[in-house]
Amino acid sequence: MTDQSSDPHANDAQPYSGGDPYADYRGADTDFTAMVELSDRRLGAGVVAANDEFFAERENLLNPHAPVFDPEAFGHKGKIMDGWETRRRRGPSAAEPHSTRADHDWALVRLGLPGVVRGIVVDTAHFRGNYPQQVSVEAAHVEGTPSPEELLSDETVWEEIVSRTPVQGHAANTFTVTTERRWTHLRLKQYPDGGIARLRVYGDVICDPEWLTLLGTFDLAALENGGATEAASDSFFSPTNNMILPGRSRKMDDGWETRRRRDTGNDWVRLRLTDHSQPRAIEIDTSYFKGNAAGWITVSTCDATTADPEDPSSWTEIIGRTPLQPDATHRFRVDNAPAATHARVDTFPDGGIARLRFHGSLTDTGERNVRERWNQLRA
Repeated sequence: MTDQSSDPHANDAQPYSGGDPYADYRGADTDFTAMVELSDRRLGAGVVAANDEFFAERENLLNPHAPVFDPEAFGHKGKIMDGWETRRRRGPSAAEPHSTRADHDWALVRLGLPGVVRGIVVDTAHFRGNYPQQVSVEAAHVEGTPSPEELLSDETVWEEIVSRTPVQGHAANTFTVTTERRWTHLRLKQYPDGGIARLRVYGDVICDPEWLTLLGTFDLAALENGGATEAASDSFFSPTNNMILPGRSRKMDDGWETRRRRDTGNDWVRLRLTDHSQPRAIEIDTSYFKGNAAGWITVSTCDATTADPEDPSSWTEIIGRTPLQPDATHRFRVDNAPAATHARVDTFPDGGIARLRFHGSLTDTGERNVRERWNQLRA
């Protein structure tokens, strides 16, 4: 648990100077916002319950777009806000009209991908006179798909990972988390009441080794299977992790796109695979990239168990320079490729890729590593 009360910089809120706040918080002064967003709706996350949502629905917490504010939007219950907002708390009587210190509202969040939480953003955008005084966050590890009643039962063990901390209004309140455990659900508490626009949870995906073993051949680069992008030359228009989201791309900004290159170099992205594995087939999809798809690509791999991914000589090219067609899916069979832990895609000279699929299976070493990580981090 991170002791926010003893660290005056634990909550580094980013006040907004005006306009709509930035949707994915890559501008926040933190190290964790470039990690996998475990609370992404596209990965299966959801707000499964809340004790109160009188003014604004709990589901708004995980909306992928930036919060918006319409000063003219009022409904039968009052001002319509793009977030989760509860009613004003009252004391038990005229003699005691105020809420107590313990009074709070809560929302239960199912993470889209279970994992180790590294950081949390509690965004109060556009909540200026109606944001909570303080927040805290608890986490639990419950396998399967538990109901809200099961999560709230005495059998579920909750651990505080962000202690009760003051927050600012109309700001991105950021919290670094240091607890090394695998979590499946969070409970967001706000004291005593009020409104929160967005909740973002970032961290490392920890996959169930039994599920991966059952799958056999699977997408080694996918976020849902523990893959991630580690570095890239550029992600000006859209982030690299978009390429390894589940499902098909829906529009152009749902992929990875770089700015227009004006030199003789090329762009690239480096990915960490699920673990030590054997590549078998690769798919590169340029859907919705019509006048701005990457022109050519190469694909290389590296085995970090025997070499350094930072060393250019450690990489083996498994797909030579190949042209890409716009708005199309390209499939490559990979024969006799070496076992690998990392992959790299170079685009020439620049452009966009909607989805990357890196099909293969874990080696014995990879399966052993996944099981050890699972046993160490399971709550």
